[in-house]
Amino acid sequence: MPLCIHRPTFGLLLATLFITCTSPTMTHAYEAHADEVIKLWPGTPPGPAREVGEEEDITKPEDRLIAGRRIIKLANVAMPEAHVYLPPKDKRSGSAVVVCPGGGFHILAWDLEGTEVAEWLTSIGVTAIVLKYRVPTGSVDPKWLQPVQDAQRTLSIVRSRAADWGLKTDQIGILGFSAGGHTAGRTALTTERLYEPVDEADRQPFLPDAAILIYPAYFANKEETKLAEDLKVTKDSPKMFMVHAFDDPITVQSSLLLTSALKKAGVASELHVYDTGGHGYGLRPVDGQPVTMWPKRCDDWLKRNAWTK
Repeated sequence: MPLCIHRPTFGLLLATLFITCTSPTMTHAYEAHADEVIKLWPGTPPGPAREVGEEEDITKPEDRLIAGRRIIKLANVAMPEAHVYLPPKDKRSGSAVVVCPGGGFHILAWDLEGTEVAEWLTSIGVTAIVLKYRVPTGSVDPKWLQPVQDAQRTLSIVRSRAADWGLKTDQIGILGFSAGGHTAGRTALTTERLYEPVDEADRQPFLPDAAILIYPAYFANKEETKLAEDLKVTKDSPKMFMVHAFDDPITVQSSLLLTSALKKAGVASELHVYDTGGHGYGLRPVDGQPVTMWPKRCDDWLKRNAWTK
């Protein structure tokens, strides 16, 4: 499996660095700081081939700022990767979380819902793996299929590297925002591998042990009265932590209905619904919007479940 390695000297908080890869993947300024960058598939990814153009940040100067700052809108991802961020050895809890940025299956909010999340997770001792999954996938039916294949593959690879990274194989979770939240949630609920195994890494389990879903999208049916028919929650589904704002244009019913189904199945989970906050805030704090303080609530949940020290 082709592997690109970069070991940062100055940590996550300093200026963007470049990673030099031996794989065919191009080098970009936004590919920064990861301890390792892993090309997910040894050959062509599964599913129909897509002509998507060159991978690039398509953010425009006039685009909406989040908490007063621009974001990276990463487009045209054809060759998915896992970007691995390791906490200092003396702070590692042994747990890991695969992070799925959102973007409507059109782009990836790469920093807002990816690398900034990795910075937070590593600060509390959790190894973070930011998933650069394939987008756009609007031409693929269903549009979530290739992102979920990439997520399943990533979870198996992470477990195959558990000894290298000092991980507990029963504390490998997944976290996602918006469409990435759908990817994370569907990965947590899909009990069949959605691709043929390709190597030894795929001998490892692909299901996460927990899921963290922040303003997840597309779980409700069109009437917003129940979960989509193909989503199945059982007593064996992983525990979940969810956050949503009541005024989110991406309906809060996705989180409410999923929490209700988890309750009926006896899966202990936690949901925070705030009256305001909208959508797409990542973990950037905004004055007067308590929903943006969700990382503290999530940190408490992780501690109660012994995922952090």
